[in-house]
Amino acid sequence: MPTTSAYVAVFAVALLVTLVTTPAWRWVAIRLGVVAPVTDRAVHDRPIPYLGGMAMLSGFLAAMAVAWGFGGFTTMFEAATLPVGVAVGAVIMCGVGTLDDVRDVSAPAKTAGMVLAASAMYVLGVSLLYFRVPLFDTLVVLGPDLAPLISVLWVLGMANAVNLIDGLDGLAAGIVAIAAGSFFLYAHELATVGVEVIAPDNPSPLIALAAAGVCLGFLPWNFHPARIFMGDGGALMLGGLMAASTMLVGGQTSQTFSGQVYFFFAPLLIPFFVMGVPILDTLFAIIRRARARSGVAEADKAHLHHRLMGLGHGHRRAVVILWLWTGLLAVFVLYPVYTGEGDGLVPMAVPLLGLVLYTFFHPGIRRSNGDSSTTGDDEVVDGDDDVFVKDA
Repeated sequence: MPTTSAYVAVFAVALLVTLVTTPAWRWVAIRLGVVAPVTDRAVHDRPIPYLGGMAMLSGFLAAMAVAWGFGGFTTMFEAATLPVGVAVGAVIMCGVGTLDDVRDVSAPAKTAGMVLAASAMYVLGVSLLYFRVPLFDTLVVLGPDLAPLISVLWVLGMANAVNLIDGLDGLAAGIVAIAAGSFFLYAHELATVGVEVIAPDNPSPLIALAAAGVCLGFLPWNFHPARIFMGDGGALMLGGLMAASTMLVGGQTSQTFSGQVYFFFAPLLIPFFVMGVPILDTLFAIIRRARARSGVAEADKAHLHHRLMGLGHGHRRAVVILWLWTGLLAVFVLYPVYTGEGDGLVPMAVPLLGLVLYTFFHPGIRRSNGDSSTTGDDEVVDGDDDVFVKDA
């Protein structure tokens, strides 16, 4: 098993490389005119450069290169098909999304690019072999006919989930950082228990930790007021990385972690809890657009983060609330894994209730106190962006 220092080194490289290269890619985006314009759906009031996804890809590839050269990860890279598959998928995902940021790409062409990335991952071994039906403790062994289809759909679902939640400054980066960090703790615990649920050569913990590092390295540039956006390039790549991590944990083992209530749902379905916010948002968006008889890919302004702002929360507060929700979902899953107690509901009930009350009643309290400003925490203006607007 890799040592703690080995994991810390990989995390630090992912964070620092992303942090350092982001302003360089911001400069490139400004010079090339690759910017997010102000639209009716947008919550920003000035053009913001894209290409943050390229900085995140740089951090991820640098972290993987360090892990490959680091002695502690030798077992994971002995049969290099899995790490190479994840890296190839990340590059294709980021390339497809970045192309869409630079110039509009049709929905079918964009989907085809994502299918290409998912297919490359599958060919190189990043795939689902098992699928468990929740609540019924039923294990489905995916044969050669179903495994490619389900694996590709899994990647597409995760990528679109992250892409749909990327609507406020720092929202997607923060949520994926929490989800990836939590999933690292989860996968690492499964790899170190007495009866190994995943093998020591499984790169899932490494991938999840690198994803968390690039998100935290990007956040200082992306939190409100954002100076750069990750764009579709970053969102699709992060979704692909989370899909790869989850497939390698739950989709390639028939074992269960006995004694844990949540493992009746199987490791494969844990991401639905850890990444609950973006996945729920995806389902709501599909239902909402189907009822309105509009295309699934058609943009609107009724996502969870938009609704929070409609309640009266400012930009930053809406983002932090969704971060807290994601964190609580993650703790809800991790609690029984680390304590051995199957029921994590009681310890989570009090903070969950407090967060519900704060989410839905705090705006009313502010208005009842005569505070008519609902975005007072969003008054900060970045000087660099002012210069950028003038240049644009």
